[in-house]
Amino acid sequence: MITMTDQAVRKIHALLAQKAIPDGGLRVKVVGGGCSGLTYKMDVDTPRDGDKIFERDGAKVVVDRKSFLYLKGTELHYHDELMASGFSLRNPNVKRSCGCGSSFVV
Repeated sequence: MITMTDQAVRKIHALLAQKAIPDGGLRVKVVGGGCSGLTYKMDVDTPRDGDKIFERDGAKVVVDRKSFLYLKGTELHYHDELMASGFSLRNPNVKRSCGCGSSFVV
């Protein structure tokens, strides 16, 4: 399961309204790359066959099956601060991450 904080739910709704994709969600994907070997990629997208969909208050997180193997138990958060804003993932499967925080190892 992937969970979302209240802030993440609000931001997903705002992104979908801005992009005019009412049936879409935030796609979270794990791809190879970065200094530690794996990194996250996010985009607003519509679900495809085989995707896992996690929904809270109408906000959806869409994950392909392969990426879900790395994301089980993750919490999606959105922070809006003066110095930095964006989504962050609290992934309990991460064993180590790089110094910049952009890539990880499971």
